[in-house]
Amino acid sequence: MKLSPLDTLHRRLGGRMVGFAGWSLPVQYEGALAEHRAARTQAALFDVSHMGQVTLRVTAGEIETLVPGDIAGLAPGRQRYTLLLNEAGGILDDVMVAHWPDGFVMIVNAARAAADLAHLRQAFGDAAVEHGEGRALLALQGPEAAAVMARHAPAAVALPFLGLAEVAIAGVACRVSRSGYTGEDGFEIACAGEGAVAVAEALLAEPEVLPAGLAARDTLRLEAGLCLYGNDIDEVTTPVEAGLAWTIGKRRRAARDFPGAEPIADQLAQGAPRCRVGLRPEGRAIARGGAAIAAPDGSEAGIVTSGGFAPSLGGPIAMGYVRRDLAVPGTALGIEVRGQRLPAQVVALPFVPHRFAR
Repeated sequence: MKLSPLDTLHRRLGGRMVGFAGWSLPVQYEGALAEHRAARTQAALFDVSHMGQVTLRVTAGEIETLVPGDIAGLAPGRQRYTLLLNEAGGILDDVMVAHWPDGFVMIVNAARAAADLAHLRQAFGDAAVEHGEGRALLALQGPEAAAVMARHAPAAVALPFLGLAEVAIAGVACRVSRSGYTGEDGFEIACAGEGAVAVAEALLAEPEVLPAGLAARDTLRLEAGLCLYGNDIDEVTTPVEAGLAWTIGKRRRAARDFPGAEPIADQLAQGAPRCRVGLRPEGRAIARGGAAIAAPDGSEAGIVTSGGFAPSLGGPIAMGYVRRDLAVPGTALGIEVRGQRLPAQVVALPFVPHRFAR
């Protein structure tokens, strides 16, 4: 197992450690429910150092050969969510591309880091791709995150959503983005591994902030209707099917100069055969990933990709893919859970409104 630069701090704080994508990380501290609620009502601090931080010494145009996003239009001091695609239009990974004054940094998923690095090096050469191993990444999330950051790095509070800044926290040089994976306002803070404990301790000393683990991170992102790679998106899922067609820039759609452009253009014009939807099962039973979804007539409708209990709603929620004709909110479906077909309804995503900085 790989260890985060914050591993000793997690253990000192009583974190219950589990394996995740080859890393030892805390799944929770005092309790996932309290940590979830902290992110929704105050602020929670997550260790996301398992995410790969990759410096790319290439041009925006070169990055655009691999993704459908408008990277050429990304000004210094801004970042963008985009997708690494294969020639069939499938999603190799969902990534963030940040344009710093000295070049581009791509944040990749831990489970895809090795494959993404190989893909990037094949495209750009070894010398142009640097994996920031040993660096830390923290996520401060919640409605009080900005008030907390104002005490440590006021420049970060002036950032717009997806803006970037270089600041110091607890005397440690940090690169901060106003972004996150919870649906709340917040900041992601990158720094050298040796400074990570000082940064985390400074933020955790604030009365609004609780440490939070993987369990709360998952329930928060599910409520926000955000995809988890390997569950909700993968190499055989297109951006159109996943509801991520908005990541394809207008100029890029017209030029069709990205991997998988033709099959994606066909789906944009004609519709995808299946669509990612939100699902609200009746009752209290949880529909987990892999559960079969049935149409009203009993025919096969699709499959659940993520599911769990939504603390903010007090009941179960799920996401999954269903046939296009069944993707309209309000459609009644059935989900197979422990041998029983439970009633469920298609609902619009997200389940909980986003509260990103605007």
